[in-house]
Amino acid sequence: MPTRFPLMLTAALFATPALADPIRVATFNASMNRETQGGLAEALAADDPQIAAVVEVIEHVEPDILLINEFDYDPEAAATFAETHLGGAYPHHFIAPSNTGLASGVDLNGDGEIGTEGPAYANDAFGFGLFEGQYGMLVLSRYPIDTEAVRTFQTFLWADMPEARLPVNEDGSSFYSDAAREVFRLSSKSHWDVPIETPDGVLHLLASHPTPPVFDGPEDRNGTRNADEIRFWADYIENAGYIYDDTGGTGGLPEGTPFVIAGDLNADPLDGDSTDSAAQQLLDMSQINDTAPPESEGGTEAAEQSGANDTHLGNPAFDTADFGDNADENQPGNLRVDYVLPSENLGVVEAGVYWPLVGEPGWDAAERASDHRLVWIDITLP
Repeated sequence: MPTRFPLMLTAALFATPALADPIRVATFNASMNRETQGGLAEALAADDPQIAAVVEVIEHVEPDILLINEFDYDPEAAATFAETHLGGAYPHHFIAPSNTGLASGVDLNGDGEIGTEGPAYANDAFGFGLFEGQYGMLVLSRYPIDTEAVRTFQTFLWADMPEARLPVNEDGSSFYSDAAREVFRLSSKSHWDVPIETPDGVLHLLASHPTPPVFDGPEDRNGTRNADEIRFWADYIENAGYIYDDTGGTGGLPEGTPFVIAGDLNADPLDGDSTDSAAQQLLDMSQINDTAPPESEGGTEAAEQSGANDTHLGNPAFDTADFGDNADENQPGNLRVDYVLPSENLGVVEAGVYWPLVGEPGWDAAERASDHRLVWIDITLP
């Protein structure tokens, strides 16, 4: 494990460190999406200042395994970022197609039309996106990835989830047409099970980025989808038989398999607009250890702004994103939406949210990089 610089944040100690070197697993919605296809590659070639800030954050925290949300699907850009911008620190990476910007061929937003360009097209894609792969995902690892054993669930149909929360109109009728339900995929991006061969054994990184539970109407189509995208992992770690992957394999994880669920889940346990206590579907599971969530002093400081944060119920130290706090403009304030959730059989040494106090080293880079903060956890395998 590399020697790390001290982190300017509060680290939560909630287990006695084991003898083995801990493995640092992190997630970061790094906002590396761009407005046009190929735009990310152009930004990487141009030494974009926002990307430079992302690199600074990553280099300060030095995770061993990192999921990046909102990295446009572009295998060449992924290789360039890992090899050039991160200096080869992550010799292994995984990237795969995303449902974002992938045309569905049906009316998904209920406006009576099938969009062909711009926001209208994005709203009728399997996941919101102006082009295929916008807002995708990337896994970076210091350790080998068993790419032959990776499972992806991009094509799993929402209607194939038992008791799915498929949205309904006020009169109780289905919001989606029969044609839409027959093709509508559950995942707004994809769900990935990425086995990583650490020095102490295989760790399964369960990566996803559910749709935000907003930007819809009274039918709550995005809120219900967000809740079921999160539920997918709850069912997966219970080895539910209904699950199938993109190659036809069925079932989830065998009992006792070490895992970390990572990603921007777009759901706060107590605040924000999520549906049916979506995050609690994972946080309340006995198979997951969330007894001491990652935290920071910077999150507490940032929540002292007046506005939407004043009415929040959650501990601001656990917040991971700053979405603005002007309630008059429907800004939700700071929320806990980014997670690294370890299985209960992992040893947890410490954890944190990279949110330095104003003026501390790294604060400016965190501000410039994204409205999300990198979240990390140090674990040991059983």
